[in-house]
Amino acid sequence: MHDLSKPRDILPAAQFFDCYSIEVDGQHLDARCAAERVMLRRPAWIGWLMALRNLMVRPFGLKTGPADMPAGQKRIGLFPLIDESPSVVVLGLDDRHLDFRLLVEVNELGSGRQSVSASTFVATHNLLGRAYLAIVMPFHRVIVPAMLSRVRAVS
Repeated sequence: MHDLSKPRDILPAAQFFDCYSIEVDGQHLDARCAAERVMLRRPAWIGWLMALRNLMVRPFGLKTGPADMPAGQKRIGLFPLIDESPSVVVLGLDDRHLDFRLLVEVNELGSGRQSVSASTFVATHNLLGRAYLAIVMPFHRVIVPAMLSRVRAVS
């Protein structure tokens, strides 16, 4: 288990960190519900980009889908669930080129308002990891806010 009150301790070797946040009103979310909305309600264009990414990285032996994930591990969307509390969910994956963690956190703001944030931590292991991170970063900066915006949608 991780100390979820100290997000930076989730992946201490991380060389990259970012955080995006939105406010929602009247949703009464816990972290799991918010993480499910982020990961399971992604726009179709993100699915297409992920499929393209998977085709491009497969020759390098990188993980590309559920068949590459640890057997029997709980997941939210594609990514293994590493840890959770009512206010924080940690998703992540360790691969040859890099390790990453995604924290989805819900904080109460009062008057029925909540802040939902998505924080990404990445620790690269080698030149392939650094190159991969440099290539995906422009997409990451568009994808994460787009996915986070899906938290507002009520089903």
